Amino acid sequence: MRTSQTPIGSGFGPYTTTTDVIAGCDLAGKVAVVTGGYSGLGLETAKILAAAGARVIVPARDPDKAKRALQAMPDIALESLDLMDPASIDGFAERFLATGQALHLLVNSAGFMSNDLVRDSRGYESQFSTNHLGHFQLTGRLLPALRQAGGARVVAVSSRGHRFGGIDFDDPNFERRDYDRWAAYAQSKTANALFALSLDELGKSHGVRAFSVHPGTIMTDFARNATKEELRSFGIFDEEGRLIIDPVRGAKTVEQGTATIVWCATTPQLDGRGGVYCEDCDIAGENESREAGAGVRPWAADPEFADRLWQLSEQLTGGSFAG
Repeated sequence: MRTSQTPIGSGFGPYTTTTDVIAGCDLAGKVAVVTGGYSGLGLETAKILAAAGARVIVPARDPDKAKRALQAMPDIALESLDLMDPASIDGFAERFLATGQALHLLVNSAGFMSNDLVRDSRGYESQFSTNHLGHFQLTGRLLPALRQAGGARVVAVSSRGHRFGGIDFDDPNFERRDYDRWAAYAQSKTANALFALSLDELGKSHGVRAFSVHPGTIMTDFARNATKEELRSFGIFDEEGRLIIDPVRGAKTVEQGTATIVWCATTPQLDGRGGVYCEDCDIAGENESREAGAGVRPWAADPEFADRLWQLSEQLTGGSFAG
């Protein structure tokens, strides 16, 4: 039975920070992989998991940037990984599996937002390729280590931006339709939520539970491709160009935004649950509107769409992870 998109009354909320949710959590002996763990939300996630005792591995597309960002945290291990390169993904997974370690936490945080049209070597659109397909392949390759943990969690960092549109199953890579960078972003974030839904169904008998997360509207390097006008329309800056922090409306600090990621990765409140989209450190309710507002939209929580996306993703990556 799939977990219902019904809030559980966690006791946390929009003002909650990573420090709040990690309090009393001992991750000694646990291994975590955090993609994008050297900037923004990923960096805060890696830092807080390591502080709680986990052995954290950050695979990076830009090792020099990662080394600079993590120089004050020498216990965090750096690895090489390009989510747009299938061979790089396989190489990272093979090196990890060769160590014989179990993988307890996988946080899929890396990605692009609203960039101009770029294609990977297969011709796949970069936001769909990186935000979804790369993480799909990575997670599939790491499934043996996740199962070995005897209780693992996978957190897919989605976004409320999924409300702008679902998956175009006929043309996911904009080969026939005109490219729209925000439609591509919305598609990739919907894919993150649907991926968690299917992965949880596949993995729960092996103790692998999956969640998707809207962290909030946060000013990080992730938003580098958005214009000033777009950032104002999203409520990140006011008319005078000042940063807005209003957690109730979703405009958060990095520590507040990362809280839901860390909550999904670690809280015992989600024991026995999975496949759900979360925000403000709780399971989100449903919302059918394409307008601004909390909640997961129907196209990002539909089991049939999730199954179709899984099949499409296996076709596009050439991998089968259902066994």
